[in-house]
Amino acid sequence: MIQSMTGFGKSILQLPSKKITVEIKSLNSKNMDLNARIPSQYREKELQLRNRISRELTRGKVDFSVFVEVSGEETTAAVNPAVVRKYMDQLRSIVPGDDTELLKMAVRMPDALKTEREEINEEEFKAIEKAVIEALKEINDFRSAEGKALEDELFQRAKNIQDLLSRVMSMDPERIASVRERLHKGVAELKEEVDENRFEQELVYYIEKFDITEEKVRLENHMNYFLETLNSTDSNGKKLAFISQEMGREINTIGSKSNYAPMQQLVVQMKDELEKIKEQLLNVL
Repeated sequence: MIQSMTGFGKSILQLPSKKITVEIKSLNSKNMDLNARIPSQYREKELQLRNRISRELTRGKVDFSVFVEVSGEETTAAVNPAVVRKYMDQLRSIVPGDDTELLKMAVRMPDALKTEREEINEEEFKAIEKAVIEALKEINDFRSAEGKALEDELFQRAKNIQDLLSRVMSMDPERIASVRERLHKGVAELKEEVDENRFEQELVYYIEKFDITEEKVRLENHMNYFLETLNSTDSNGKKLAFISQEMGREINTIGSKSNYAPMQQLVVQMKDELEKIKEQLLNVL
């Protein structure tokens, strides 16, 4: 079963002094393109989290975010009293003022607050890893649901091409008769005597150049391989894209050989269905 590259997963972790929210969203991309936004205190674990997400999601443009909301008295920022007093003295020497007003200005100055580097709590990080796993499960469920809709769409488009190909082949005898009639008419308009046997030999050779049997067989094989890959347990958007390119080559060749307006109209419809398949495959994992 195929999977979409579009998805969203979220997990909320409630700790005694903080709430941590993990969000993962993905869009289509040729390769894995992972952008991580996490608080500085977890930076040393970023590679570990990246590797887990990359293994799980395989491909796509992925945004991974960790948001921390401190809900208790815990904080890593503290007032730097010596720096604040120095600022106040300097401000007072410039203009006299109330200490409260001077304090308001001083705490806005650089280094008025000092931030102590918070060490990672291993138990807390294990809880974050669990939240990441939950978010990954959610995004994979989302991708699978989207993939089912994509699979139904791709199957229908492929079926439409098969139906159009059947109509093309049923029209083939009529097309050959039309080509033969046009050639006979063209020769008759020359008002010249021709060797009928030689003319028939040349006619057979000419019509053989318009034969589409090989293209029809190859296109049918590509279609069967496409549906087989579509129904496989693995999601392989790149493989499906390669097969669709081969399908396009055979459809184009049929169109160039058809030399018959009604058949060319069917070929145009086949091309339209194939373009819709290619558009959808851009989002398949």
